[in-house]
Amino acid sequence: MFTHEIESFLEEDLGYNDISCKLVPDMHVEAIIFAKEDCTLAGLDVAVSFFEYFGIGYNTEHENGDMLSQGGVIFSLSGSSLSILRAERPVLNFLGHLCGIATTTRKCVDLARKHSDVKIACTRKTTPGLRKYEKMAVIAGGGDPHRFNLTDTIMIKDNHVKLMGVDDALRSAKEKASFAQKIEIEVESAVDALNAARSGADIIMLDNMEPSEVMDTIGQLKDQSIPEHVIIEVSGGIGIDDLEEYSKTGADVISMGSLIHGSTWIDVSLEIME
Repeated sequence: MFTHEIESFLEEDLGYNDISCKLVPDMHVEAIIFAKEDCTLAGLDVAVSFFEYFGIGYNTEHENGDMLSQGGVIFSLSGSSLSILRAERPVLNFLGHLCGIATTTRKCVDLARKHSDVKIACTRKTTPGLRKYEKMAVIAGGGDPHRFNLTDTIMIKDNHVKLMGVDDALRSAKEKASFAQKIEIEVESAVDALNAARSGADIIMLDNMEPSEVMDTIGQLKDQSIPEHVIIEVSGGIGIDDLEEYSKTGADVISMGSLIHGSTWIDVSLEIME
């Protein structure tokens, strides 16, 4: 985390007249940060950025992606009481939010693995300003970050297709793309999926299809000898309740916005030791 990012988050939380943290004498103290429920850890590097900014000593036996049981200690801290109190809320907010995403992702990945090797990916449905942290939390949970931004991969979405059609949209994308960029197209029918495969798409996203439709479309693509490099992704309102059925379809990737926007924060706490 860059210094200007840390200071932006601190400006939001501390304001200009921080009386609360200055109520107590500034003295050397020991503290712990612990989880109040089972979770998959994420955001440890973010927490360390705050500790180093404030000069707080820290120790942890864990890494992002580790499983932690209820009551488990994430960090042991030592340093200025004023600094620890000022770092407390931003650090706990990040840990709670990111561990929540990692925990949800891990549940989805483990469920999918019972049926196939399909990748579980997130989307660009992220909290403004927090995307890189949220996507790193997905990685900590064993998921795939998908695109970090529009530059990573050229995606032709439904509105592009409505304006240009599959063929023209793909032709334009291939003319403009770098050799290093893949081209993905979003389709809603087997006909468009077959057309996209013939026209040279690298990734075909089957959007808002029922599992039976996905299986039928993938079957048709295989019958037409789809090139081996083409990746089949499914997306569109998929949650943990219907993930099992989508995991059986033969898709290569399942992308789920709910990994981020549907995750519940993990309850983490900081306690100063006597």
